[in-house]
Amino acid sequence: MTARKSGFILGAVAGAGVAAAALAGAGMRMGTADAAETPPAAHAAMAPVANFAPPPGAPMSFADIFEKVSPAVVQIDVTSKAAASPRLRIPGLEGFDIVPRGQKPGAEGEEDAPAAPKQQSSGSGFFISADGYIVTNNHVVADADEIKVVMKDGRELKATVVGRDEGTDLAVIKVTDPKAKGADFPYVDFENQAKPRVGDWVITIGNPFGLGGTATAGIISAYNRDLGDSSSRFVDYIQIDAPINRGNSGGPSFDIYGRVIGVNTAIFSPTGGSVGIGFAIPADVAESTARQLISGGKVVRGYIGANIQDFNPEMAEALGMPDVKGVIIAELVAGAPGQKAGLLPEDIVTAVNGVAVKTGSELTREVAKSRPGEPIKLSVLRGGKPRTIEVKSGVRPSEDSLGAGDDNAEGGANPTPEKPQTQKFEALGLSLAPIDAAARAAFKIDPDLKGLLITGVKTDSDAGEKGLAKGDVLAGINGMTVGSAADVNAAVAAARKAGRPSVLAKVVRQGRPLVMALKIAP
Repeated sequence: MTARKSGFILGAVAGAGVAAAALAGAGMRMGTADAAETPPAAHAAMAPVANFAPPPGAPMSFADIFEKVSPAVVQIDVTSKAAASPRLRIPGLEGFDIVPRGQKPGAEGEEDAPAAPKQQSSGSGFFISADGYIVTNNHVVADADEIKVVMKDGRELKATVVGRDEGTDLAVIKVTDPKAKGADFPYVDFENQAKPRVGDWVITIGNPFGLGGTATAGIISAYNRDLGDSSSRFVDYIQIDAPINRGNSGGPSFDIYGRVIGVNTAIFSPTGGSVGIGFAIPADVAESTARQLISGGKVVRGYIGANIQDFNPEMAEALGMPDVKGVIIAELVAGAPGQKAGLLPEDIVTAVNGVAVKTGSELTREVAKSRPGEPIKLSVLRGGKPRTIEVKSGVRPSEDSLGAGDDNAEGGANPTPEKPQTQKFEALGLSLAPIDAAARAAFKIDPDLKGLLITGVKTDSDAGEKGLAKGDVLAGINGMTVGSAADVNAAVAAARKAGRPSVLAKVVRQGRPLVMALKIAP
C-alpha cells in the first residue's frame, strides 16, 4: 500500500495522551481541593466515590480523538442504474413490478427498452494515504456509475474504483477529481499489532442514514464472529456495540489512540436499525486486502480444490476419535492441487502450515493466505494415523465461478449440491426449481421458507404482467404448500377440473408474502 507514515496518526496518539493526562490532572486537583476544604468526617464519607473514577488511560471524553481522525473519514455517494421495468402502484402489490397490459418490458439489449433510471445510495469510507486512496465496502460501490466523496470540510470530489473484493466485501477507491490535484489528504493508519481486548473502547465515525459524519462509541463485544455467509470464509469478524446503522458500511472503527482496528460492514437487526450488535472486518484483513487491490486491482488467494465439512463431534464419535477437531474432505476437484498432491476424500485436516483448524472457514482462510505456487503443509489424519501432505497452492477461482453462495469450496458445511433442475410450467408462465443453499444466499431467502424458486417468467403471461421475477418464491397454491413439480401440476389440474380460470398463489419476495390470482393459460 502507498500510505506513508506521517504526523497525522502521531497527532491522534498525542491527543489521546493529552486527554489521559488531563484526566489525571483533574483527579489530582480534585484530591487537593478535597483535602484542603472538606472536613475529615465528610472526606471519609466521600471516599468510596473514587471507586467510580475512570481507570488510568480511559478518557472522560472522546472529543480530542474524534477531532484528530474525523477529517480522514468521508461520505461516499453513489449513483447507479436502477431496474428499468415500468411500474404501476397498486395497493397490496407494493414492491412488485407491474407492467401495463399490452406493454412488454424491454429485454436487455433491445433498442426500444426504456432507459434505466438512476438511483442514489450512500456509504462511508476513510483515507489510507495522502494521495487519495480510500477504503470502503464492496457493496457500497459494486454497481457504481458515478462516485462522489464528501469530506468533512464540505468538499465534494469525484472518485473511481481501484479494485473490489467480493470475498471480504472490501473495495478501494481513489479521488480522481481534477479539483483535488496535488492535494494532501488527511489519512489514518491500520493497527495490526496492539489488538484491543474484549471490553476495550471502540469508536466509529460514518454516514448513518445519509446524515453525514456521525460519531459513536462503545466496546469490543467479541472476536471471531462468523456471519454464516460467504464472506466469513475469509473474515473473522469483530463484534462491537458502538451504534452503527445503514450508511455506516465502509466506515472505520478506531481504538482510543485513533488507530483503525476494523472496517464496519454489517449489523444484526430485526428492525433494520442498530440494536447494539455490529460487525467489523479486522484491520489486518482490511490492510492486506487493500494492499493487493492497490497494487493489482484484485485479490489473489491460495487454493487446494476441495469441498469440505466441519468434522463434528458426531463424526468424531463414530470414528472413535472423540478428542479430534478438524475439517473432513468431502470431495476433491478433479485435477486441482489437492488431488494432485494425494489428498483423499475422508481425510481429516487438523492444521494448515502449523495453524490448527477446527472449522471449514478457518481452513479456507489459512489456505487463502498462500500465494500461488507456494507449498501448503496440511496435517492430516487418514485411517486414524497422522501424516503431512504438501500441496502446491493454486489460484482460487472467483466466487462467481465457484458458485454464488456455495459455502462448500474450502469453507462450507455440506458437500456441493447438484445444480437444481429447472422445469417450465407453461400453464402459469413460470420456470421453477427447488430452493438450494446457493439460491437462499443469492436471493436472501429465509432458511425456513418452503416452496419453489422462480427462475424465469414468460413476459406475456399473467405472471409476467403482474411482475413476478427471478428470485421470487412460489410458496403455495390454493392454500397448499408447493415443494415439487407434482404439487404445482396437481394444483393446476385441480383448478382446471373445477373449471376455474386461475389459481390463488402465495408469493414471497425479500421476506414479504403477497397473495395474487394467476391466470391459467389454455
